[in-house]
Amino acid sequence: MADPEKAQNRIQELRAEINHHNYRYYVLDSPEISDAEYDALMRELQQLETQCPQFLTPDSPTQRVGAAPLEAFGVVEHPIPLLSLGNAFAKDELLAWHTRISKMLGHARFDFVGEHKIDGLAVALTYVNGRFTTGATRGDGLRGEDITQNLRTIRSIPLSVPKGAPSRFEVRGEVYLPVAGFHKINKEREAEGLPLFANPRNAAAGSVRQLDPRITARRPLDIYIYMLGYPEGGNMPTTHWETLEYLKSLGFKVNPNNRQLSSIEQVEEYYQTWVGKRESLRYQADGIVVKVNQLELQTRLGDVGREPRWAVAYKFPAVQGTTVLKEIGISVGRTGTLNPYAILEPISVGGVTIRQAALHNEDDIRRKDIRIGDTVIIQRAGEVIPEVVGPVVSKRTGKEKEFKLLEAIYDKEKGRPACPVCGSEVMRPEGEVMYYCSNAACPAQAQRRIELFASRSAMDIRGIGENLTATLFREGLVRDIADLYHLKNKKEQLLNLEKMGEKSVSNILNAIEKSKEQPLARVILGLGIRHIGEETAELLAGEFHSLDALSGASREELMSIETIGPKIADSIIALFRQETNRDIIRRLREAGVKLAEKPVKTEKLPLAGMEFVLTGTLESFPRQEAEAKIKALGGTAGSSVTRKTTHLVVGADPGTKLDKARSLGTKILNEAEFLELLSRGA
Repeated sequence: MADPEKAQNRIQELRAEINHHNYRYYVLDSPEISDAEYDALMRELQQLETQCPQFLTPDSPTQRVGAAPLEAFGVVEHPIPLLSLGNAFAKDELLAWHTRISKMLGHARFDFVGEHKIDGLAVALTYVNGRFTTGATRGDGLRGEDITQNLRTIRSIPLSVPKGAPSRFEVRGEVYLPVAGFHKINKEREAEGLPLFANPRNAAAGSVRQLDPRITARRPLDIYIYMLGYPEGGNMPTTHWETLEYLKSLGFKVNPNNRQLSSIEQVEEYYQTWVGKRESLRYQADGIVVKVNQLELQTRLGDVGREPRWAVAYKFPAVQGTTVLKEIGISVGRTGTLNPYAILEPISVGGVTIRQAALHNEDDIRRKDIRIGDTVIIQRAGEVIPEVVGPVVSKRTGKEKEFKLLEAIYDKEKGRPACPVCGSEVMRPEGEVMYYCSNAACPAQAQRRIELFASRSAMDIRGIGENLTATLFREGLVRDIADLYHLKNKKEQLLNLEKMGEKSVSNILNAIEKSKEQPLARVILGLGIRHIGEETAELLAGEFHSLDALSGASREELMSIETIGPKIADSIIALFRQETNRDIIRRLREAGVKLAEKPVKTEKLPLAGMEFVLTGTLESFPRQEAEAKIKALGGTAGSSVTRKTTHLVVGADPGTKLDKARSLGTKILNEAEFLELLSRGA
């Protein structure tokens, strides 16, 4: 049994130290100790609290998870109502709001605070005598559900605040699920055969409203505090911006993307900035919230109905919309996959007219219960192909038809399902969700392979994209990737193609000639071997140094390489076993494409042993060129931040990789520091 006095003192020390590190990790994204060191502190505290339970208090870091499942949520009355916001969907509506409040105040001399309108769940957190006591949902604005135990599991919510805070106060914030966490949860649910969450907001709400807090604790929820609900005692700031800074000083997590804005013109600039950058955010946001900064003016403006006059939600253009699914088409991918896609009544979503959308595979269509004729929800994100989220079941008429892929491709003359392009037999390998065309010479597959081979990530033949590839294929100018290197002998035929002038043809032929010197890894990627992406292609090039050596490798040799499993090994062997592929490689060699490279002794190079990941846009050169420079100096280029990552290079508009690097303590370089490192190594 520990000495009670010493145990109590050590418990207080450990709690203070752990709270400090929780704040550094979950709020500031700037950890000071390793995970192992943190775990050791937590274990010591748990042991002492077990030995001396008289010192256990609700605000201890060990009490974030551990409450028994609830039978039902209690009800919490909000002393001050949690109001909803009015919306502005266009600039003229924002200006109309500004005109109204300016007239009410008798002047337009006031500033604003701009915040992101995060798509999550609004909550109110109450602190009494420095301790977090109650957490509640918005509910109907007057009463919400008591979800205190679940909110305790969110590590960016402090369980206690420093001395000097009001004796009783409430803060309000938005609990959200980061986009990366949302995709991770849905993958896990899909693997378990559970229904998928429609979006991060639903996932966050579903996570917080679990009767068992242990389930909530397993989900990577986060929070941003956006206002002080009410304080009892103490002198409070006089502006909203100063209030947010004050809340930060108490240990609350406040969004770093908030901005103080001096005019309605600056509000519009802030809005337009994030319309363009919204896809780079680690959370989902559907607009900005504009608030009058001076609290005294907020009081004068008051509320109307259930909305404050002093704030408005300025919504981003929609990224979702509803339209009718007219038909389901089937395309053939480069590996022979039969890919269903939605043919839609045209709809404008986020300023882009959408006529087709992804449906992934037949199992996904069945799981979502999507039917031909349904009104469906369409979602687009940045440059990603739009997808069908699901049907609007309430709008069904009974005339909708279920989709069955094998029926859709059934060939009556052949008496069997057939590839919609070449008519060959289709198959579905055991354990896979996709159907495949069995014909390796299928024209659709060949066309997709040419597109991949010419793509920027492979041989980087600028000018040869989907449309030109289709034209070249249709005119009989190419049949496979090796034919690209014989186009120089068909210049007159190229000039006769629609929209192909002397300059365009010359640029394409020059790009084809230049591609012959691409590194071996790009050639391997361009061959379109199933399951092989950029990183695996780099790995294989570094291990075998020539296409001949790779083609002669046994299954055992391939699987002896780290990260190469049986699926990848078998797909490599299958590609080189086919006579048509061996003939293509022979013709690539005859055309002068570089199929081998000398081994580089990276251990003597200046960046040996270092792994770099890039995020954001670099001004000095494209990302692929930057990665090539890293590799030339002996370093490796990764696609995601892990514990093996030694450096994160940050360009303009960085994504979530920056957050991950900060949480892991990875060394972060700006572009100037990166260039200096390269110049020292060169």
